[in-house]
Amino acid sequence: MAVGLGDLPVLHPVAGFELGIASAGIKKPGRRDLVVMRAAAGSTVAGVYTQNAFCAAPVVLCKQRMQSAPRYFVTNTGNANAATGEPGLQAANTVCQYLAQLLNCPVEQILPFSTGVIGEPLPVDKITAALPAALADLRTDNWALAGEGIMTTDTLPKGASVQFQYAGETITVTGISKGAGMIRPNMATMLGYMATDATVDQAILQNILHDAANKSFNRITIDGDTSTNDSCILVATAQAVVEPITEPAGELYNALRAAVNQVAMQLAQAIVRDGEGATKFVTVQVQGGGNQQECLDVAYAVAHSPLIKTALFASDPNWGRIVAAIGYAGVPDLNTERVNVFLGDVCIVAQGGRAEAYTEEQGAAVMQQAEILIRIELGRGDCAETIWTTDLSHEYVRINAEYRS
Repeated sequence: MAVGLGDLPVLHPVAGFELGIASAGIKKPGRRDLVVMRAAAGSTVAGVYTQNAFCAAPVVLCKQRMQSAPRYFVTNTGNANAATGEPGLQAANTVCQYLAQLLNCPVEQILPFSTGVIGEPLPVDKITAALPAALADLRTDNWALAGEGIMTTDTLPKGASVQFQYAGETITVTGISKGAGMIRPNMATMLGYMATDATVDQAILQNILHDAANKSFNRITIDGDTSTNDSCILVATAQAVVEPITEPAGELYNALRAAVNQVAMQLAQAIVRDGEGATKFVTVQVQGGGNQQECLDVAYAVAHSPLIKTALFASDPNWGRIVAAIGYAGVPDLNTERVNVFLGDVCIVAQGGRAEAYTEEQGAAVMQQAEILIRIELGRGDCAETIWTTDLSHEYVRINAEYRS
């Protein structure tokens, strides 16, 4: 059940960026599971990828080709092509070579992406057979269908779009993402694609994406698992008639950076809202930390605790589980008498112990809501961090128990 995630918003086309969708039938016959994207000549591309040591074959190729002026992106679902060794690399490259022949372009300009079951051979023949249909479908207004085409266990497609005015021109940033399980991104979401029609130097674009990912995709977790295939791409097509962004300063740079951050945040939170089996959208705020890392350590300790996540599912205000997680998060010399904990606006823990005015009824009322805020005050400094997570339900177990069936 997606928590507060409804129909896609309007996804504005980005001049110079086309998307085409086709059915390769990788896991289910007739399912539209192959997406090809094309960026205009002269586009710049930035990317962030998983830090998992078992990174998938397509991730390896993407990293190698980022400096080769990539223009084409091919994504398949139903098969991750991860932990497949040299045959997996050859399979991914074979798909790229076939697409390069169809496009009459260097193979280095093609970035491959895969998502699905780990450890199984990539069905190259099925993918290559569907590539002509995907190319024939290339359109700038295909964002919504592409959002469906990259889904795996997602229940709904995820997209976001922002426009702003600069020097009489409309600048657009649009993106789609997929992800519902195996989510604790490390430098990226499972799969995400964003594009803008601005002109941006590659190094500047990379910094914009890195900053956006850290504020959004790197602040979400569903189950604490970092995928082997996490990839996020930002493309600048240079089609808008405005001056190029060549340095990290100025009105246009700041406006574009804010728009990319907004799109990335909406996409990241949509992943949490569509978490496998999720019934609660949970914000964990840690304030008063001595540094950023200890705030994150506490936040993730709370967000990853199966005891807390199951209590959230049961709408049980079992605050003892929260303080236990704070206590084992690894904050050095934590003075527990300075710790306060809130559920929404309700103080449940004051100065390290149960708040005098707190009642179970107050806590239960908050926990029954679909969107819950857990706020923790450490009383150690001025740093603060926020992450987003879900509860842990029976449905999560069922989905992942049956994932390969």
